[in-house]
Amino acid sequence: MERIGHIDKSRTSTFIAPMNKTEFVLEFEKPIQVLEKQVASLRDSSRTSKLDMEREILALEAKIEHTKDEIYASLTSWQRVQIARHPRRPTTLDYVNRMFTDFQELHGDRLFKDDAAIVSGPAFFNGEPVMVIGHQKGRDTKANLRRNFGCPHPEGYRKALRMMRQAEKFRLPLITLVDTPGAYPGIGAEERHVAEAIAVNIREMSQLTVPVVTIIIGEGGSGGALGIAVANRVSILENAYYSVISPEGCAAILWKDRAHAPDAAEALRLDAHNLVKLGVADRVVPEPRGGAHNDPDEAAKRVSECIAEDLNELAAMTPDALRESRYAKFRVMGRFEDGPELIEAL
Repeated sequence: MERIGHIDKSRTSTFIAPMNKTEFVLEFEKPIQVLEKQVASLRDSSRTSKLDMEREILALEAKIEHTKDEIYASLTSWQRVQIARHPRRPTTLDYVNRMFTDFQELHGDRLFKDDAAIVSGPAFFNGEPVMVIGHQKGRDTKANLRRNFGCPHPEGYRKALRMMRQAEKFRLPLITLVDTPGAYPGIGAEERHVAEAIAVNIREMSQLTVPVVTIIIGEGGSGGALGIAVANRVSILENAYYSVISPEGCAAILWKDRAHAPDAAEALRLDAHNLVKLGVADRVVPEPRGGAHNDPDEAAKRVSECIAEDLNELAAMTPDALRESRYAKFRVMGRFEDGPELIEAL
């Protein structure tokens, strides 16, 4: 049996390559980029002129670390949304390749076709059989077109439902990884009843008698996320978000201008720490400084430890207790109590 949090280095060849610092920089990270360019320039000058600039370089590197601490310690909700959408952020398959062994992806909903925006299948986690379901985005434009940018069609949710029923039949703990802007709202998806597919998943997940653990690893877009996230334990990565609507969509409705997305992100309270306060999520999984894309190995290790802890706790519960506690957990969400205690908590 593998130890908890173990990362199998032999299985990470398909994982994302280390990020090129100049490849993609978020707006609020540009002060860091400026300092890093200054360090690179000093190193080049030192090599060509043969002058000793080590003291200046060390001073700038210390300033970089201080700047990173300042920026990442005070991220706004909108900045966390931007990190959740980072093009180099680890996807479901990136985590699967690191945390699970013998993952066998199963395809198709047995009704219409396969949907590459959802990946699913049995695997082993720390030596024990489990069922894994997750949203899957692409790493480039071609892959994103194939994966539909992580926005599932109804057949994706019906494929997930097929895996849930397999998990129930064979008594496998169910682990789901959420990362979607939302379910695909196209004409074809509506014709094939995407809302009904999500609703059926919510109903069926609430009745499962096996442990269900969900990790929100990136974007948690409304019903598109909830369709695989009715779980006994819901954890969220520090820079992920979970919301009934995107900040841009909310801004377009309330302010008639998508430029107010940062204001909408604050108003929606969609960040991890607010979601725990509201009872929507159970815990925050800390990320490496600056986001999971900066240290994918460490991010996977922390997610693995979280899943292992949740499964250990749920293993002590009876099938009926698992079902009843999950149902009760979601039934109390949205129940509003007006009072100073709630206002102070928010």
